Amino acid sequence: MTANLPPASGGPAARGAEDELYPATDGAVTPLAVDTPGVEAVGVAPGPTQATTEPGAEARGTSVWGAAFQRLRRNPAAIAGAVIVALFLLVAVLAPLLAPYGGTETPGMREIRPTSVPGPGEVAGYPLGLDRFGGDVLSKLLWGAQASLLIGVVSTALGLAGGMILGLLAGGFGGWVDSVVMRLVDILLSVPHLLLAVSIAAILGQTPSAVMIAIGVAQVPVFARLLRSSMLSQKGSDYVLAAQTLGLSRRTITMSHILPNSLGPVIVQATLTLATAVIDAAALSFLGLGGGRPETAEWGRMLTYAQAELGINPWLAFLPGLCIAVTALGFTLLGESLREALDPTSRRR
Repeated sequence: MTANLPPASGGPAARGAEDELYPATDGAVTPLAVDTPGVEAVGVAPGPTQATTEPGAEARGTSVWGAAFQRLRRNPAAIAGAVIVALFLLVAVLAPLLAPYGGTETPGMREIRPTSVPGPGEVAGYPLGLDRFGGDVLSKLLWGAQASLLIGVVSTALGLAGGMILGLLAGGFGGWVDSVVMRLVDILLSVPHLLLAVSIAAILGQTPSAVMIAIGVAQVPVFARLLRSSMLSQKGSDYVLAAQTLGLSRRTITMSHILPNSLGPVIVQATLTLATAVIDAAALSFLGLGGGRPETAEWGRMLTYAQAELGINPWLAFLPGLCIAVTALGFTLLGESLREALDPTSRRR
């Protein structure tokens, strides 16, 4: 006997019902919206008018440095620091054009008296007065900016280069190389920063080059430890594991992937170190380790010869001291703002 079975679901009647509920749309089946209160259609693809934009989604394609620059533009401290640094660089570069006299010239020797030195505005042609040697204070401040910029940039570059070499060796090789390099760094860090610079400058001689080398060597351990720490934190990243899976050599992974992604904190520290270098250069010159003639235009040396006349001619110490403080403040504000802008914890703020 043959059992009476119900009509197959693929029959004409069934297909007609399916066509009413699920009309064909270019090979894709889209259920019709159900006009029932409180019930939403499931599986309906959102149309162009249903697309939503999450807050901050437009910035997801921006690079880290691009996003950091956008945050810096909205930071008042960063703007103030950038303005101060820009003015300092402008004055230092254009000092030969802006200064009325040379850095070692003494055009006001005839105006100097044993008991008095003309102050600001007391003698025509010298708006900020004269120093004990007859030099124009304004010219010396302008030339001093150039000397401070040269010492700061060169010493920071030396410290950055030496620190990156040691940090790359320690962070790249690891093992006993890391131990040896870090013990050397620990020895350098055990000596106070300024004392180490003074000791090196005293050994090398009283010259501007000795000051640059001394400040640079004193900065090496800071950059070395920072780069090593940054590289070690990057070694466990997903992109490093992916590169290892692809069979790339350790040298390629270190130089092409880990090192470029570890330079952000080092660059920020270099900006902050410029402020320290300017102060250290003034300190070494104040101690007489910078070399040069007594009338040399350098902010620290100006402070050295102004301390004997601090009671009667205070502007001779106040003006170069103010220049040192403002310059260091500008680099510090810019560096700290850059550090905050690159901080991963603040990128969603």
